[in-house]
Amino acid sequence: MRPDPHGQAIQGVLRDLLSTRDGTTYVVGKVSGSSIRYDLGGEHPLVGRDAPDFRLEDGTRLGDLMCDGRGVALDFSVDGCLRDAATGWAGRLRYAVGTARNDLGLGAVLVRPDGIVAWAGDRAAGREAFGRAARQWFDAPEI
Repeated sequence: MRPDPHGQAIQGVLRDLLSTRDGTTYVVGKVSGSSIRYDLGGEHPLVGRDAPDFRLEDGTRLGDLMCDGRGVALDFSVDGCLRDAATGWAGRLRYAVGTARNDLGLGAVLVRPDGIVAWAGDRAAGREAFGRAARQWFDAPEI
């Protein structure tokens, strides 16, 4: 910014904005891209956003599972309720099951290869909704 009166006014506004918690959060969200949400048609607020780096109890992180460029189905249920639905797409989708340290109250999530959440389900994760999202994003077969 120029050191002229107009530039000084803008600097003052930015200084005031960044001196507040809400202002700093807003600017960081805009600069980092974390405030971006793509409209993917899902109802859960996490759908269309960058996936958190979920960490399973065994220490495996979502980032570790995504290293081969495939999408990831993380099933946080104890019984692996999406195992049958997800394992048929091994070439397109990686499946991981286990409790997570930070599951955000979810039962499962489907993450695209670009790290965007394509589907998220609560503790009663629905196979039909998961299947629709998998078919849409991974051209997966009907379940």
